[in-house]
Amino acid sequence: MNPEDQQAVDAIRATFDRVVSEGLRAESVEGASDAEIDAMAAAQGVDRVPTAVREVLRRIGVKNGLWLGGTALGVHKIGEKQKRNALATLAQLGENPFAAAGEMLVLTEHQGYTYDVVDGADLDKADPPVWVISEGEYAKVFWPSVSSWFEGNAPSVAEYRSRLRVMRQLGKKRMPLWAADIRVD
Repeated sequence: MNPEDQQAVDAIRATFDRVVSEGLRAESVEGASDAEIDAMAAAQGVDRVPTAVREVLRRIGVKNGLWLGGTALGVHKIGEKQKRNALATLAQLGENPFAAAGEMLVLTEHQGYTYDVVDGADLDKADPPVWVISEGEYAKVFWPSVSSWFEGNAPSVAEYRSRLRVMRQLGKKRMPLWAADIRVD
Protein backbone atom coordinates (compact mmCIF):
# COMPACT_ATOMS: atom_id res chain seq x y z
CA MET A 1 0.00 0.00 0.00
CA ASN A 2 1.41 3.39 -0.93
CA PRO A 3 1.87 6.09 1.78
CA GLU A 4 -1.22 8.12 0.77
CA ASP A 5 -3.44 5.04 0.89
CA GLN A 6 -2.01 3.99 4.25
CA GLN A 7 -2.50 7.48 5.68
CA ALA A 8 -6.16 7.46 4.58
CA VAL A 9 -6.76 4.02 6.09
CA ASP A 10 -5.02 5.01 9.32
CA ALA A 11 -7.10 8.19 9.64
CA ILE A 12 -10.40 6.31 9.16
CA ARG A 13 -9.39 3.58 11.61
CA ALA A 14 -8.24 6.13 14.20
CA THR A 15 -11.58 7.94 14.05
CA PHE A 16 -13.52 4.70 14.30
CA ASP A 17 -11.41 3.40 17.19
CA ARG A 18 -11.74 6.71 19.04
CA VAL A 19 -15.53 6.70 18.78
CA VAL A 20 -15.68 3.08 19.96
CA SER A 21 -13.37 3.92 22.88
CA GLU A 22 -15.73 6.78 23.80
CA GLY A 23 -18.60 4.32 24.18
CA LEU A 24 -20.08 3.41 20.80
CA ARG A 25 -20.78 -0.31 20.72
CA ALA A 26 -18.75 -1.64 17.79
CA GLU A 27 -21.47 -4.19 17.07
CA SER A 28 -23.96 -1.36 16.43
CA VAL A 29 -22.35 -0.83 13.02
CA GLU A 30 -21.50 -3.32 10.31
CA GLY A 31 -18.97 -3.06 7.54
CA ALA A 32 -19.28 -4.13 3.92
CA SER A 33 -17.09 -6.55 2.01
CA ASP A 34 -14.96 -5.40 -0.90
CA ALA A 35 -17.29 -7.29 -3.25
CA GLU A 36 -20.29 -5.37 -1.86
CA ILE A 37 -18.42 -2.07 -2.17
CA ASP A 38 -17.45 -2.84 -5.76
CA ALA A 39 -21.07 -3.76 -6.58
CA MET A 40 -22.30 -0.45 -5.12
CA ALA A 41 -19.79 1.46 -7.25
CA ALA A 42 -20.67 -0.56 -10.35
CA ALA A 43 -24.37 0.22 -9.82
CA GLN A 44 -23.34 3.88 -10.06
CA GLY A 45 -21.31 3.25 -13.21
CA VAL A 46 -18.02 3.71 -11.35
CA ASP A 47 -15.11 1.29 -11.71
CA ARG A 48 -12.89 2.49 -8.86
CA VAL A 49 -13.36 3.45 -5.24
CA PRO A 50 -10.95 5.71 -3.35
CA THR A 51 -9.08 4.02 -0.51
CA ALA A 52 -10.67 6.23 2.16
CA VAL A 53 -14.20 5.57 0.86
CA ARG A 54 -13.50 1.84 0.80
CA GLU A 55 -12.23 1.95 4.39
CA VAL A 56 -15.30 3.88 5.60
CA LEU A 57 -17.58 1.33 3.96
CA ARG A 58 -15.56 -1.52 5.48
CA ARG A 59 -16.47 -0.02 8.87
CA ILE A 60 -20.08 1.15 8.40
CA GLY A 61 -21.11 0.20 4.85
CA VAL A 62 -23.91 -2.23 5.71
CA LYS A 63 -25.26 -0.79 8.95
CA ASN A 64 -24.17 2.72 9.94
CA GLY A 65 -25.90 2.90 13.31
CA LEU A 66 -25.48 6.36 14.81
CA TRP A 67 -22.98 7.39 12.14
CA LEU A 68 -24.95 9.68 9.83
CA GLY A 69 -28.19 8.50 11.43
CA GLY A 70 -31.25 9.23 9.33
CA THR A 71 -29.14 9.35 6.18
CA ALA A 72 -29.00 6.69 3.47
CA LEU A 73 -25.44 5.39 3.46
CA GLY A 74 -23.87 2.14 2.43
CA VAL A 75 -23.83 -0.63 -0.07
CA HIS A 76 -27.53 -1.54 0.23
CA LYS A 77 -28.91 2.01 0.27
CA ILE A 78 -26.86 3.89 -2.34
CA GLY A 79 -26.86 2.91 -5.99
CA GLU A 80 -28.07 3.85 -9.44
CA LYS A 81 -31.20 5.68 -8.26
CA GLN A 82 -29.30 7.90 -5.82
CA LYS A 83 -26.71 8.70 -8.46
CA ARG A 84 -29.44 9.64 -10.94
CA ASN A 85 -31.12 11.81 -8.28
CA ALA A 86 -27.84 13.53 -7.36
CA LEU A 87 -27.15 14.33 -11.02
CA ALA A 88 -30.71 15.65 -11.47
CA THR A 89 -30.31 17.83 -8.38
CA LEU A 90 -27.03 19.14 -9.77
CA ALA A 91 -28.65 19.87 -13.15
CA GLN A 92 -31.42 21.86 -11.44
CA LEU A 93 -28.82 24.15 -9.91
CA GLY A 94 -27.86 25.34 -13.37
CA GLU A 95 -24.18 25.05 -12.53
CA ASN A 96 -21.74 22.20 -12.67
CA PRO A 97 -18.51 22.82 -10.77
CA PHE A 98 -17.44 19.18 -11.11
CA ALA A 99 -14.63 18.08 -13.38
CA ALA A 100 -16.34 14.71 -14.00
CA ALA A 101 -19.90 14.82 -12.65
CA GLY A 102 -21.05 11.80 -14.65
CA GLU A 103 -18.44 9.63 -12.97
CA MET A 104 -19.12 10.91 -9.43
CA LEU A 105 -19.49 8.44 -6.59
CA VAL A 106 -22.47 9.12 -4.33
CA LEU A 107 -21.75 8.40 -0.66
CA THR A 108 -25.00 9.46 1.00
CA GLU A 109 -28.50 10.69 0.30
CA HIS A 110 -30.32 12.70 2.94
CA GLN A 111 -34.09 12.74 2.48
CA GLY A 112 -33.80 12.98 -1.29
CA TYR A 113 -32.48 16.53 -1.44
CA THR A 114 -28.87 16.50 -0.21
CA TYR A 115 -26.06 14.26 -1.43
CA ASP A 116 -22.48 13.74 -0.29
CA VAL A 117 -20.37 12.81 -3.32
CA VAL A 118 -16.85 12.42 -4.63
CA ASP A 119 -16.14 14.02 -8.01
CA GLY A 120 -15.34 11.41 -10.64
CA ALA A 121 -12.11 13.27 -11.39
CA ASP A 122 -10.95 12.55 -7.82
CA LEU A 123 -11.62 8.82 -7.68
CA ASP A 124 -7.93 7.99 -8.10
CA LYS A 125 -7.01 10.01 -5.00
CA ALA A 126 -6.57 8.07 -1.77
CA ASP A 127 -8.52 10.56 0.34
CA PRO A 128 -10.42 12.89 -2.02
CA PRO A 129 -12.58 15.91 -1.15
CA VAL A 130 -16.27 15.35 -0.38
CA TRP A 131 -18.78 17.60 -2.08
CA VAL A 132 -22.32 18.35 -0.99
CA ILE A 133 -25.05 18.83 -3.57
CA SER A 134 -28.09 20.40 -1.95
CA GLU A 135 -31.36 20.91 -3.84
CA GLY A 136 -31.96 24.53 -4.75
CA GLU A 137 -28.87 25.68 -2.88
CA TYR A 138 -25.37 24.66 -3.95
CA ALA A 139 -22.81 22.12 -5.04
CA LYS A 140 -19.53 22.70 -3.26
CA VAL A 141 -16.70 21.03 -1.43
CA PHE A 142 -17.63 20.73 2.24
CA TRP A 143 -14.77 18.54 3.46
CA PRO A 144 -11.20 18.53 2.18
CA SER A 145 -11.07 14.73 2.45
CA VAL A 146 -13.16 11.62 3.05
CA SER A 147 -11.33 11.09 6.35
CA SER A 148 -12.33 14.57 7.55
CA TRP A 149 -15.91 13.90 6.40
CA PHE A 150 -15.94 10.65 8.40
CA GLU A 151 -14.53 12.45 11.44
CA GLY A 152 -16.93 15.36 11.05
CA ASN A 153 -19.91 13.02 10.96
CA ALA A 154 -18.82 10.84 13.86
CA PRO A 155 -21.54 10.51 16.48
CA SER A 156 -21.08 12.55 19.65
CA VAL A 157 -20.92 9.61 22.00
CA ALA A 158 -20.33 11.84 25.03
CA GLU A 159 -23.59 13.65 24.30
CA TYR A 160 -25.51 10.40 23.90
CA ARG A 161 -24.02 9.02 27.11
CA SER A 162 -24.96 12.19 28.97
CA ARG A 163 -28.53 11.99 27.69
CA LEU A 164 -28.77 8.35 28.75
CA ARG A 165 -27.51 9.13 32.24
CA VAL A 166 -30.13 11.85 32.65
CA MET A 167 -32.87 9.53 31.41
CA ARG A 168 -31.80 6.89 33.91
CA GLN A 169 -31.62 9.42 36.75
CA LEU A 170 -35.14 10.52 35.87
CA GLY A 171 -36.26 6.91 36.07
CA LYS A 172 -37.29 6.60 32.44
CA LYS A 173 -38.23 3.03 31.73
CA ARG A 174 -38.52 3.36 27.98
CA MET A 175 -35.24 4.25 26.31
CA PRO A 176 -34.74 5.49 22.74
CA LEU A 177 -33.68 2.92 20.14
CA TRP A 178 -30.18 4.40 19.95
CA ALA A 179 -29.59 3.63 23.64
CA ALA A 180 -28.58 0.07 22.74
CA ASP A 181 -25.73 1.50 20.61
CA ILE A 182 -24.04 3.27 23.53
CA ARG A 183 -22.11 1.87 26.49
CA VAL A 184 -22.86 3.67 29.72
CA ASP A 185 -20.51 2.71 32.53
